[in-house]
Amino acid sequence: MNVHLSSKTPKSFLTKTGGFLKDYDYSLNPYTGCAFGCSYCYVRRLPVSLFRKEEWGTWVDVKKAGRESFAKELKRAKSKGPVRIFMSSSTDPYQGEEAKEEITRTLLSAMADEKPDFLFVQTRSPLVTRDIDLFQELKSRILVSITIETDRDEIRKAFAPSSPPLAARLKALKQLSDAGIPAQAAVAPMLPFTDRFPDRVKQVTGLVTLDDFFQGDGAGGKRSASLGARDILVQLGEEDWFDPERIEMERKKFEGVFGKKNVRISQDGFAPFR
Repeated sequence: MNVHLSSKTPKSFLTKTGGFLKDYDYSLNPYTGCAFGCSYCYVRRLPVSLFRKEEWGTWVDVKKAGRESFAKELKRAKSKGPVRIFMSSSTDPYQGEEAKEEITRTLLSAMADEKPDFLFVQTRSPLVTRDIDLFQELKSRILVSITIETDRDEIRKAFAPSSPPLAARLKALKQLSDAGIPAQAAVAPMLPFTDRFPDRVKQVTGLVTLDDFFQGDGAGGKRSASLGARDILVQLGEEDWFDPERIEMERKKFEGVFGKKNVRISQDGFAPFR
């Protein structure tokens, strides 16, 4: 799929947050739009997407970042109170264009010097391993979360055909763990997977978060249904996965492998360590 790119220079990068991200003080989005274009992405129903004439997944705005100006923004924010950052809430900070533009790396470089109280990095891209050196500067102040919603590639292709292969994501998570970076697998949204999935995830990380189409979509599953999630599952013969009670059954399987304290659910799994 061809992606239309444009650039802009924002006045600021940090945005005050709340709601699902109430445990954070700011969200940080290096891009607007996302080339991965996952079918279930809630951003499809937000104004940032609805007001564009282009289909979600076909456009990306690159937010040109100045390292020194962002460092000053961080310093100002820290003078006002805690700075806990969620990166990113409405885009993937490691989508393909990041390999060339390095906006995320520029922002991380500033954070390595002017450290936030906590940084949560959410991605589904193996490119995240490029920045292990900067993650190590933040030590215990960071959690890197890689989305691995299934271990069945035909399921991935049905929901998010432009997203990175699952095997590459698992490999990236292992690299992060081996480098001593606090990291987790985000099985979010939880898509149909095999009985071997919990063991496969345990081989690459000791922490996992589960979320589904009901707790995580902000509308009790209605938003996910409107985006076609249930229809896709029906077409795949997996309709029983669109069930608010399913997550408890799968939770027990993961807890049997990871231990109860290492399996977090929905909003709690995207919060800073307590």
